[in-house]
Amino acid sequence: MRKTLIKNAVIVNEGRVYESDILLGDGVIQELDRHIIEPNAQVIDVKGKHVFPGVIDDQVHFREPGLTHKGDIVSESRAAIAGGITSFMEQPNTIPQTTTIEKLEEKFERARETSYANYSFLFGGTNDNLEELKRLDKNACSGVKLFLGSSTGNMLVDDEAVIEKIFSSTEMVISAHCEDETTIKQNLEKYKRQYGDDIPIKCHPLVRSAEACYLSSSKAIALAQKTGARLHVFHVSTGIETDLFRNDIPLVEKKITAEVCIHHLWFSDADYDSLGTLIKWNPAVKTAEDRRLLWDALLDDRIDVVATDHAPHTWEEKNNIYTKAPSGGPLVQHALPAMLEKYHEGIISLEKIAEKMCHNPAILFQVKKRGFIREGYCADLTVVDLKSPWEVEQGNVASKCGWSPFEGKTFGSKITHTFVNGHLAYDNGIFSVGRFGQRLTFDR
Repeated sequence: MRKTLIKNAVIVNEGRVYESDILLGDGVIQELDRHIIEPNAQVIDVKGKHVFPGVIDDQVHFREPGLTHKGDIVSESRAAIAGGITSFMEQPNTIPQTTTIEKLEEKFERARETSYANYSFLFGGTNDNLEELKRLDKNACSGVKLFLGSSTGNMLVDDEAVIEKIFSSTEMVISAHCEDETTIKQNLEKYKRQYGDDIPIKCHPLVRSAEACYLSSSKAIALAQKTGARLHVFHVSTGIETDLFRNDIPLVEKKITAEVCIHHLWFSDADYDSLGTLIKWNPAVKTAEDRRLLWDALLDDRIDVVATDHAPHTWEEKNNIYTKAPSGGPLVQHALPAMLEKYHEGIISLEKIAEKMCHNPAILFQVKKRGFIREGYCADLTVVDLKSPWEVEQGNVASKCGWSPFEGKTFGSKITHTFVNGHLAYDNGIFSVGRFGQRLTFDR
C-alpha cells in the first residue's frame, strides 16, 4: 500500500487545534509533524481545511438483512463516509433479529464483504435469550442492546426479572432504548379515541411523552446502580432526563453514560408543522426547552456522545398517516455538517465536536486504536472545509431512501475527504472503487 502524505492539515484532536502534516502507511498514522518529507508518498494538500479523527457513530440502523428496500450496508456505509463517519455500530432490530451469536456473525460476514466504513453490531437482548447472551465473548461486538420501549421492530424487553438478570450477567456495555411502554400505550389509546388513526403528528411527543422517557430511563439507571451494570442510555430526548447523569468524574470512570442524537439537538416540536412525519422519531422530538437543556447537558459533559440513530425508510412509508408512518430517518451523511453548523453559530467548539463524536465513542465502547489522531492508530480521518457552503437536495443524498429531513438546508461546511484505514474512501463527492472497512476490535 502506497503511503499518503496529508500536507498542511489543521488538526482537531484531544482538545487542540493545530497545524501538522500527517503521514499514512500500512493502514495507520505513521507520523505527525509540522514538516514531513516522504518522496514516494501520494501527497494531498489540505491547506485551509480541518482534519478530525474519523467519526464513530454508536447507533445506526442499516436495514440489512430483511429490510434492504430501505437501505443496506453498501448504501448506508457510503452515506456514512460521505458524512465523515468512518465507523458505525449497527442495531439488532433487522429481519431476522440479531439475537443469536450465529446471526451476529452472519452480519459481520456480510459487512466484511460490503462495507465502506468500519463496522460492529450490537447483540439484541430479549425476554428469552439470556443463555445465548452469556455465551457472547465480551470483545465480540460493540455491546448489548435492550429495547425497554418497543419502538421499531418489536423487540420489547418487558420482563423485569429478565432485565435484572441481563444487567447482572454481562460485562459489556448495555445500550438501552428507554421509553415506558405502558405509558405510551395509554397515551396512544387516548389520542386514537380522539382522532382515530390519523392523529396529528404534533401529538407524537405527547404520545411518546417526556414522562414515558423519564420513567424508563430512571428505572434503568436505578437497576444499573443496583447491579453494577455498565449502562449507556441511547438518544436522550428530554431536559428532565439530563439530571440523571453526572459530570464530576472522567468518562473512563463512568458506569452510566448518555447519548444524544442530531435530530434532538436540531429540531423541536415547532418543526412538525412544516416537516410532519419526516421528523417522526422514537423517542420523539420534543420542545425547544428540551432541546436547550440537551445542549446544556452535552456541553457540561452530563451527555457523553453525539450519534445519529440513522434509520432510513422510503418516502412512501414516511408519507403515511400517523399510526402507519414508521419512526426514523436518514442522518449519517448530514450529522457532522449539522454539528459544524452549530460551531458556526457559536454554540459548540470544534474540539468539543471531536470529543463527542470521535473520542468519546471510542473511550465508552473501548474501541481499539480508533477515535484519535495519534501515531500508531488506525488512519481514519475526516477532512472538512469550514468555508464551503452547499445545499442538501435529493440529488446529493447518498442513502438508498433518497430523501433527508435537511433537504433545502444550506450547510456552511463540507466534508471533502474521508480516509478509512489509510485509504482515500471519499474524495469531493467521489467514492472509492474499493471498500476498506474493517471489523472494529475492542480492548476490554
